[in-house]
Amino acid sequence: MKTKWLFTALLISTATILNAQGLRFGVKGGLNVADVKFSEDVFDTGNITGFHLGPIMEIMTPVPGIGIDAAVLFTQKGTELRYSTIRNNFIEVPVNLKWKLMLPLLKPYLAAGPYVGFRVAGDKSWSDTYDDIVRQIESKDFCAGLNFAAGVEVLRSIQLGVNYNMGLTNNFNTFDVNHPITSGHGRTRTWTISAALFF
Repeated sequence: MKTKWLFTALLISTATILNAQGLRFGVKGGLNVADVKFSEDVFDTGNITGFHLGPIMEIMTPVPGIGIDAAVLFTQKGTELRYSTIRNNFIEVPVNLKWKLMLPLLKPYLAAGPYVGFRVAGDKSWSDTYDDIVRQIESKDFCAGLNFAAGVEVLRSIQLGVNYNMGLTNNFNTFDVNHPITSGHGRTRTWTISAALFF
């Protein structure tokens, strides 16, 4: 709970300290490639693909090339297990500090910052068998982590980018069905390829 409020407060404070000069809005969408890193080597996991889509806002500060972007994205995350697939849908709010190289036509950029997410759809629990051990997996409703992004802005209105989404909170708990005690956890790792169109 403390982590949840800490990340939420960080997002709000980061957004409010910036000058609204250079404010613009757009739409962002793209492809997700997600997996879950479990704290124990019990599961054979694999990537799943999904998508993300939602509105985005960018604010450039009076300092040339320095700004922030924030979005509200519907995004799909999860992992592929041996006998089942974990797939959850989140409303995710990333806020990134951004640096752009201010060239005339192409503006390469780097960005990084925190995100928070709230599960809005998907199964709450799954079971999977590994070496005759039946594991129960339960998803949590809140996630938080860090984003690291790079890309390029084309013709002042289109941004193409690659993002690595590193979960810092435990998104899943794992249980041995025969011994129902929390025995591990899982954190989401996601690569995304996206395009944003600003108006």
